[in-house]
This record gives sequence, structure tokens and C-alpha cells, in this order.
Amino acid sequence: MKPVKWGVLGAAKFAREHMARAIHAAEGAEFYAIATSSEDKAAPFQAFQPNLKVFTDYDQLLADPDIDAVYIPLPNHLHVEWTIKALEAGKHVLCEKPIAMGEAEFDRLIAARDSSGKFAAEAFMIAHHPQFTRAKEVLQSGVLGDLVLVDTVFSFNNGADKDNIRNRPETAGGALGDIGVYAFGSVRLVTGEEPVQIRAANIRRENGVDVFSQTLAEFPSFDYQGTVSMRMANRQHLTFHGTKGHMTLSAPYNAGVYDIAELTVEAPAMERHVERWPAVNHYVLQVQNFCATVREGAEYPVPLEFSRGTQAMTDMVIDKEHKA
Repeated sequence: MKPVKWGVLGAAKFAREHMARAIHAAEGAEFYAIATSSEDKAAPFQAFQPNLKVFTDYDQLLADPDIDAVYIPLPNHLHVEWTIKALEAGKHVLCEKPIAMGEAEFDRLIAARDSSGKFAAEAFMIAHHPQFTRAKEVLQSGVLGDLVLVDTVFSFNNGADKDNIRNRPETAGGALGDIGVYAFGSVRLVTGEEPVQIRAANIRRENGVDVFSQTLAEFPSFDYQGTVSMRMANRQHLTFHGTKGHMTLSAPYNAGVYDIAELTVEAPAMERHVERWPAVNHYVLQVQNFCATVREGAEYPVPLEFSRGTQAMTDMVIDKEHKA
């Protein structure tokens, strides 16, 4: 079977360091082309893919009939526009998160996906990591008892980098859009539940961008408390606390970068049980699963409908802030 030929829109740092390399390494994929405003920006990509085709215009890349799929790492406010353009050009699309800035925008995305006959998804790579598959298995086994509380923190400090797109309102920056996707999406992914209400939303802003937020939420069978921040030292953890035990993921969101992915269960039925995944690259797994869906029709763990639910929770948090 021929590999899926990929084009990348933009020479973003994240694409250069992670996703373009993942496409290049993934089975069933070929990193074929990049579009960037300057050919000089393509040089670091050509260093590991010498045969890379380079365009200086996004539309030219989309017009190339040899390209099957497009990865979009553009600033957040451009995601919906270019995802739809790529679908209309007959390309499958993997777009960085958040793929949209409001739940209502998913109507356009899903309609464009369905009418094009192509596949589109948000790049929610953690869903492809085996630590999350295992977390769901442990929770469903009942070893933790009844789930009472899910607690998570995801933080880093980019306060000194004022030009970073995450710190700029005109590029739809903010911690909720950038990393709240992981905090909210991870709890939905593992539990399969949706929030009933947001009890509290404590959000701090700088220059019109949210840089810190604490969320208290009620789910049908448990409570949630989560913090995301772009003004705190690096920290990641995700804990599921039940009536009989608890389970913690120590590097849930940047496994292999923040730390080694590790899942720890402390419960009478398992005593203290630790599982580790030191060599798994969830970016590569994400690309391979995407290609399998495109070529074989394999079920994809996080379609647009899943991503819509995460955005709906984000919208609920912002709405609660405005009503406070």
C-alpha cells in the first residue's frame, strides 16, 4: 500500500521539533512537502528530509495533486479557515489544537469534513499513548472503587516571551486553548463522561489573554478540579481518586519531553503498581493511526465529535467566568 503523502502548512517550531519528524518516522507516511513564506525556514526540515518539496504559498501546496494529507500547525485563529480550505482542496487534515475557538465552529468543520469525503481531526496526541489506554482499563476494572475526584495540573512559564503566539490576543492565545485542551480532554477521554456544570472558574488574564485558570466541575459520577497556567513552573500530573484507591499519570501531556510516561496505582487490590513507557513517541503513533484511518478506515480514537466536547467544556468555563 502506498504511503500517505503529507504536506505541512508553515514552518512552526513545534512542527520542526516534533510533528514533521513524527510524519517522517511514521510507518505508512511520507513527509513530502512544506509551505513556508521563506525557503530559508525550510532548511531545518530539509536537514532530515533532503527530498522535501518546498512551496512558498499555502494554496500552492494544497493544489499539489500528489499530497494526500495536510498537517496544520498555524496560529490558533487560522485553524478553522485552513482546515476547511484543505478539505475543500481534497486533502485529509490533521490540525493542531485547539482546532476551533468555540463549539459552534465545529458545525462548519464537521460539515466540510462530511461534504469533502475526507478525514479531519484535531492533533490530540495523548489519546494515542498507551498510558491512556491503560488508564481507561484500570478505571474500568473497578480496582479504584467508585471514582470521586479527578485532579490535574498542567503548567509552564513563558511570561518572558511576550511575542509568543500563546501570549497574544490577536493570535487567539491563552492557556485554556493551548493546554486546557489536555486537562479537559484527558478527563473526558479516560472516564467517558461529560461535565454537568462548572461550579467555579478562577481565571487571570494579562493583555487580554488567560494565563492562569482553576476550574471546579461536576461530572455525572465524580468531581473535577484542574489548573492550567502559563505563569507557573513546569508541572504535570493527572490523578483519578476513588473510594478504594488512586491512579496517577506523572507525565500525561508531554510524555518523553516533560518526563517518562509513568502510571502508578495505589490500591489494596494491586498494592503499589507502576507501569512505565520510556520509549513511546505518541506523535508517531498519532500519525500512524491517522494514516490507518485514511487508508484502511480504521476507527480513530478522537474524531472531531470528541474534540467538540472538549471545546464545549472550555466554553462552559469561559461562560462561568463571565457570569461570576
